[in-house]
Amino acid sequence: MLNLTHLRVLESVARHGSVTRAAKELHYSQPSVSHHLGRLETATGAKLVQRVGRGIRLTPEGELLALRATEILGRLNAASTELAARVGLRAGRVRVAGFQTVLSTLVPKAAVELARRHPGVELNLVDAHPAEGLRMLRSGHVDVALIFRGAGDPVEEDGVRLVHLLDDPLYLVADRPDQRLEDHRDSAWVGGCERCLAATVSACERAGFVPRVAYFCDDTVVTQSLVAAGVGVAIVNGLALRAHRAPGVHATALPEEPRRIYAATYGEPPDPPATTALLEILASARVG
Repeated sequence: MLNLTHLRVLESVARHGSVTRAAKELHYSQPSVSHHLGRLETATGAKLVQRVGRGIRLTPEGELLALRATEILGRLNAASTELAARVGLRAGRVRVAGFQTVLSTLVPKAAVELARRHPGVELNLVDAHPAEGLRMLRSGHVDVALIFRGAGDPVEEDGVRLVHLLDDPLYLVADRPDQRLEDHRDSAWVGGCERCLAATVSACERAGFVPRVAYFCDDTVVTQSLVAAGVGVAIVNGLALRAHRAPGVHATALPEEPRRIYAATYGEPPDPPATTALLEILASARVG
């Protein structure tokens, strides 16, 4: 007979592709994860995982069951939120995935306001890039994914609903004031995540050159430290500068289209009351 704990373990292993990372997420030991997988194989009579070098991969049967496990666990999470909706805002939980700069600027103020208005609602936060946050949203692991979209980014798939929160302008950061993109045709550049790097390349191309990206770093604190040391320049967003401003870094606003920050939910409306309450607070919050 299938066991929800075993299915949760399989789903986590499938999502992470690793027993070690699944164990960390579930707060289990690695032998415990392996034990649950073994019990699940016994219950199903199917070989679900196979060892490949030092790692593992799912068999076709394991992939099928992991897919169904994701659906089952997502429905369970949906049932929990529906029950919370019946209880109302006297209790409940809202789980949020967000990227670093929005978690360090917008979210803390929203968390304080949520606690003030609805002290019975529990807020859970996880640091995740937009793509990972959307995956967590679709699988039912979070209720809200905070994401950003720049010009030319692909539209999210059907079922994802977006609430616009704010526009986040872009800045050229250098170790000298009043710089222009054109001044750095021959400079070394610091690139960030896939979406951020694409924005940097597009802005430079519009200025008539292709940037020489010498450093790849997704941490805005490290990026600014490199810039302050004079080893490179970068394009960063306004939220990053509000979250941390390194001494010696000069920021020049760019005439580029700002990236837009959204709160994403998934499925048919209405959202559960706790989620709706947080969305309203986020949409009215101000960063400053």
